[in-house]
Amino acid sequence: MRTKHHPADRRVRHHRGHRTAAALSAVAALTAVLAGWALGARAYGGERADQEAVCRTSVEGSRVTAYCHNPYPRTDRVQLHVECARWWDIDSDGAPVDIAPAGYAEFDGRCWKEIGTAWLSHQPVAG
Repeated sequence: MRTKHHPADRRVRHHRGHRTAAALSAVAALTAVLAGWALGARAYGGERADQEAVCRTSVEGSRVTAYCHNPYPRTDRVQLHVECARWWDIDSDGAPVDIAPAGYAEFDGRCWKEIGTAWLSHQPVAG
């Protein structure tokens, strides 16, 4: 025996399906936004990146100079790392420097020949 469905039942089912689709679309959009935010945060070092000193580097031939300013209320320990382009050239790590809140520091490093890469590492200082 076949049962007949009332037209209102179809409307309710259709409405529920529409709400489900809308909810899934909203969840998908939110997931995309959060994923993009997470990728952006990961690119800048994750959660710590918003508390690290702001630095810029300048490479001129065999010398690299980094300028850092700490606009945050906690001390950041910063260290310059230099990797030379030539295999025989000695890579170096500078001494770590604690940059206090509102503090400023300059770092310099060099290779005998060209700079391959130079980067700064950050470590929060407890206290």
